[in-house]
Amino acid sequence: MYYTEDTILYLDGKWIKAKDAGVSLYNQSLHYGNAVFEGIRSYDTEDGVLIFKAREHYDRLRFSAQKMHISLTYTSEELTKISYELLERNNLTNAYLRPLVYPGENMSLVAGEESHVLLCAWEWGRYLGDTLLKLMTSSFQRPNPKACFVEAKVTGHYTNSILATTEAKQKGFDEALLLDTQGYVAEGPGANFFYEKDDILFTPKLGNILPGITRQTILELANEMGVEVRERQFTIDAVYQADGAFFTGTAAEVAGIESLDGNKFGLPWSDTIGSELSRAYNNRVQKKEYKNFELV
Repeated sequence: MYYTEDTILYLDGKWIKAKDAGVSLYNQSLHYGNAVFEGIRSYDTEDGVLIFKAREHYDRLRFSAQKMHISLTYTSEELTKISYELLERNNLTNAYLRPLVYPGENMSLVAGEESHVLLCAWEWGRYLGDTLLKLMTSSFQRPNPKACFVEAKVTGHYTNSILATTEAKQKGFDEALLLDTQGYVAEGPGANFFYEKDDILFTPKLGNILPGITRQTILELANEMGVEVRERQFTIDAVYQADGAFFTGTAAEVAGIESLDGNKFGLPWSDTIGSELSRAYNNRVQKKEYKNFELV
C-alpha cells in the first residue's frame, strides 16, 4: 500500500529504494516512542504539482525536534527542496508525504546527539473517507500538557490515538472524540475538531491540542468568508446541541460528522458552514494564491 518494488525514499542524505531501507533495532524511537514527524500533502494544481504549506509543516517539524531534543540540522527550505525531488523521483502528483526524524542507537532515557532523517511519500486518499462520520466520546483523554509537549507532533503521542480509534471502531463507530484532562472537548485521534451553532464556529483553544496547520487554514478561510469563530473550552453537552461538526487535518482534510454518541446534528451537512468551508479548502489547495505553497 505504501511502497512498491520501485518506490524511492530519502534517508540520511541518500536516495534508496524503500525495500532496501533499514534502521537500527536499538533506537529510542522503537523502544520509547521518541521521534517527530509531519503529514504533508501535494496537489496537482493549475500551476503544476505543489506542496501545500510546506514551510509551515517543516517549521513545525523543526519545532517538534527541538522540543524532543532531537538534532535536525536541515532548514525548512532544504526539506522542501528534497520533498519536491521525492515527488519527482516517484512520479507522484496528489500525494501524502511523511517526514520522520528519529534518534540513533540509544537505550538510555537521555537524548543523544545522533539522529536520522527520513522522507517518503505515497498516494493516499482522505484518511477518514468521504462519508459523514459517526463519533463516540472516547473513554481515553488526550495527554496532559504538563506531562509532555502536546503542541509537538511526536510519534509516542499517537499510542493514545491508536487506543481511542480502536475503541471507537470496536464499538461500531467511525472515529472518536477525546476530552482533555479537565473534561472539555479536545480533538480527534488525528484531527482537530470544529462545531457550529447559530452560524458561529467553535473550536477548542490552544493548550490541550495540536495546533493543526489545516485547522489554521480553516480559521483563515472562515475569516475571509466573514464567519465568526470562537476558540474556547466547551463540553460534550454543547456539541450535542450543534447544527453541524467536522474534523480537520492534513490526512483527513475536512471531514464532515453526522453524529456524536448517537446524537445527530441539527442541519444536513450540505447546509452547514462546514460543508462550505470544505469546498473552500478544496479550492484553496488547488490554487497558488496567498503564498500557500513554497516553491523551490
